[in-house]
This record gives sequence, structure tokens and C-alpha cells, in this order.
Amino acid sequence: MESTEGEGSSEPEIQFTEIETTAECLDGSLIFHVVKDTIGFILYMHQQIPSILQDITLEFDLMHTEYKELEVDLAKTELKASLRRKHIGRMREVKQGIRKMEKFMSTISSLQSALQLLISQIPNIHEVILVLGTSPIRPQHVYQLCFSHANPAPSAEANFIKGKTAEWLSRKAIRALISKDAGSSSYPGPTKLFLMVKAPTSLNLPLHFLPKRDFRYSKKIVPFRLRFRCRTQGLKIDEDHNSLPGRSTGIDSSNDLIWFQCRHAIKGIAFKTPEEE
Repeated sequence: MESTEGEGSSEPEIQFTEIETTAECLDGSLIFHVVKDTIGFILYMHQQIPSILQDITLEFDLMHTEYKELEVDLAKTELKASLRRKHIGRMREVKQGIRKMEKFMSTISSLQSALQLLISQIPNIHEVILVLGTSPIRPQHVYQLCFSHANPAPSAEANFIKGKTAEWLSRKAIRALISKDAGSSSYPGPTKLFLMVKAPTSLNLPLHFLPKRDFRYSKKIVPFRLRFRCRTQGLKIDEDHNSLPGRSTGIDSSNDLIWFQCRHAIKGIAFKTPEEE
């Protein structure tokens, strides 16, 4: 389902793909996992990581486990010299692999922790923008996620456990992006992914989010836009989400909201694509 918005014939149409859920409200856990999985999708589809984020996370954990096991084996005095040399060589390889991925994985973890902290303070987030490019104002690709809160989420602390509803909603969002050819065009080499969140000016997480009151990006960029809402809302569209980032992405004065930029920008991993090998 799509909704179209515009500001006169001289402006391009602004299209949102509507995604409904049967959940009573869009709580913090749902929002967290939708954003998290969309980030993974963007990184993979735009060739910033060699495989899907879940596989990379598993591989990184397995490398740490293998390295510790090799250390234990090397501590054994009865280990043969030939096997010891083999273990040392393998440890060197594993350590190189860990170092290659360590900064990326650390940034992923920091960004996810920052998002959880923000959602814990502000469970009813209205808008998130994910920017892929050298800087938020010079993007290659832009993904806008809007969350309609006609039924506000309860103030109870989110547990961030990924349930069936979150899994289903993430899959539906990714299918919607694929249907719009998201990720079909990419630039070679690693770039950065930035997380922008619209939140009240009272947000105070300086170690993780910096206020960017005047955030806007080039009008030449056509963003991918998804709007999430509960089916119980019917056809009503929350007016709070009708902001147009290409034109008026500054302060929403009526709600005292401004843009905040997450300090943990994710830089892609350099790797050879199948075409380069």
C-alpha cells in the first residue's frame, strides 16, 4: 500500500510504502529491530559487508572462540612441535581476521546500544533516517522510516527481545524495499552509514547523539520511504510523519522535535566482490 504526498506540481511526488502490523502499538522493541534489520539490509545490499550481518556476527564470535581454544591448546606442554607451529600459524590468521572486523563490529554494537538507550528514554520515536554516503548531507542513498503512534506504546521498559511480530515486520519492510529496487545501485568501495533520529530537544545522550537542528540533504536524492502503523488505526495517517527530509528537515516546532545524529557511524568493510576476484 502506498500513499503519495506532494507540494504542488513543481515538486516530485513523495511516496511512502505503508506497512501495517496487527500489534496494538509500535513499541520500542519493534522499532529497534526494524531499524537494526534495515541497517543490516542496507549494508549488505550496497556491498558494505561481504555477507548478511547475522552471518558476520556469527563468524566474528566463532573466531574469538577458536582463538581462545588455540591458546588453551598451546599452553599444553605435551603438544608436538609440528602441531604447535600449525597452531601458531592458525592463531595468526584468526587474529588478523578479528582485527579486520573488530572496528566494524564494535561500531555496530555501539550504535545498537545507543539506539536502545534512546528508545528507553523515548519509546514513541516518530522518524528515523539512515544515510549511506560520505556524510549525512552528501548521501548516496537515503532510507526514511516513519512510525505512526496513534496508539502510544506503554511506558514500560522495552526488553528488546526479538519476537515473532518484530521478525515478521522486519521481513515485510525488507521485502517492500526490495520491491522498490533498494540496493540495486551501489558505489564501489566502503563508505559510511549514518543514523539520524528525530527526537525532543530534551534528549540528553551526548556520548551517543549530537543535535543537528539544520539537518537536510540534497533534493536530488530520492529516498526510500516506509511508514509503519498499526492496523487498528484504519486509514488515518498521522500528520506528525508528513515531514519531507529533502526540503524541511529542520525543527518540527509544533512538537519541539529536532534531528539527532548518532555518533557511531558505521564504515563498511573493504572486501573483493565476485566481479573483482
